[in-house]
Amino acid sequence: MKDMIRIGSGAAWWGDRVEPAALNAEKGDLDYLCFETMAEATVSAAQVRARRDPSFPGYDTYLDDRMKAVLPHCMKRGTKIITNQGWINPDAAAKRVVQLLQEIGYAGVKVAAVNGSLITEHVLDLTDKILENGQPTSTLKSTLISAEVYQGAEPIVEALKAGAQIVITGRVADPSIFMAPMMYEFGWDPLDHVKLGQGNGLGHLLECGAQVTGGYFSDPGFKDVPEPWNFGFPIAEVSRDGSAVITKVAGTGGAVTLQTIKEQMLYEVHDPANYLTPDVVVDFTTAKIEQVGPDRVKVSNIGGKPRTPTLKVSIGCTEGFIGEDMFFYAGPGALRRAQLAKKVLEERFKIVNLKAEDVRIDYLGLNAIHGEATPADAPEPYEIAVRVAARTKTREEAAKVGREVDGMAVSGIAHTGKRVPHQDRTREVIGVWSSLVPRERVTPSIQYFVS
Repeated sequence: MKDMIRIGSGAAWWGDRVEPAALNAEKGDLDYLCFETMAEATVSAAQVRARRDPSFPGYDTYLDDRMKAVLPHCMKRGTKIITNQGWINPDAAAKRVVQLLQEIGYAGVKVAAVNGSLITEHVLDLTDKILENGQPTSTLKSTLISAEVYQGAEPIVEALKAGAQIVITGRVADPSIFMAPMMYEFGWDPLDHVKLGQGNGLGHLLECGAQVTGGYFSDPGFKDVPEPWNFGFPIAEVSRDGSAVITKVAGTGGAVTLQTIKEQMLYEVHDPANYLTPDVVVDFTTAKIEQVGPDRVKVSNIGGKPRTPTLKVSIGCTEGFIGEDMFFYAGPGALRRAQLAKKVLEERFKIVNLKAEDVRIDYLGLNAIHGEATPADAPEPYEIAVRVAARTKTREEAAKVGREVDGMAVSGIAHTGKRVPHQDRTREVIGVWSSLVPRERVTPSIQYFVS
């Protein structure tokens, strides 16, 4: 067993940059490189694409880009890879990685696919009520598309014990991806909530990539960081006792400071004393954070409490369609023209009998983000985009939005700037609901493939 391991972040979400991952693989001196690319919205997008495109393999659409960038460096150094880029088809992702390994000449590499998170066929039998509204989950039966339960680190640890150098999962809690190497290398017991609290807390710091090295942190004049175009992804030097130093590759942009660590530590944490994960309940209120050098912050004493008897499950359901488009005004009077254009569209939607559950017409640059909370005396912008969106039950109704916006080109207000339609302006909506499933009713499985 090792006394210290280096774990690097390779992605914080599906659309994250590839270059920092490649740099971590090449110069990070890593034992493990971990990619987190799966969110509720990602699963919804994957299910929508699978419904309309039978050829979609079901895994991260950037899997090839990421693996081609890091595999040569990781294989050369012996860095193991853990990733949830399997999305809704980990087996297919693992097979594709095997192909990529073969193409660059690496034979005998064991790749594991962790399954078990997809419980669509049984979710209504395993769950009771919807967390968001208290209704029975049985009310979702007619619209149910998929259900994915959040698994923890244990099946990843099992795959590592079986000799896997690359582990690809479906739905696994974000911190668990990063904690699994700690459990494996240090021999932590899955029920040791003290150690797992520290490991999961560190995983939470790493899961959002550059957010802990200055990304989504810098605010010019208030919180400046060097070279924000060149953020390095974080690396954790984790010790057997669960403490770690967070750092990054030398020479990269951004910064690792007490501020960046604190902001990420509280990111998406509803209750800092009770951060719920499949593996453990994390308590950040006891954490000790110390700046021990330039771009080096030591994190220790993160607390942990016994894990919950249930696991969270995300349930995707069809919720109709959205039609969306926009057009533009600029110069003096842009706002008054936009306001008249809104009135025109509202009346034309009545003429074409648009059947919509909700219609929004926002002025980008004025009120599209804050909505009704926008101050009444907000300065009038020099230019403005009018965004129009409607939520409907059918694609045909959603298409009416684009058709009426097209009409603004020559049947609208003076100085209307209109885009030429170059993409589908309607999209299917998959809503996501949450519920809880008894832990013992979820059975992970692992498939192994060799290059």
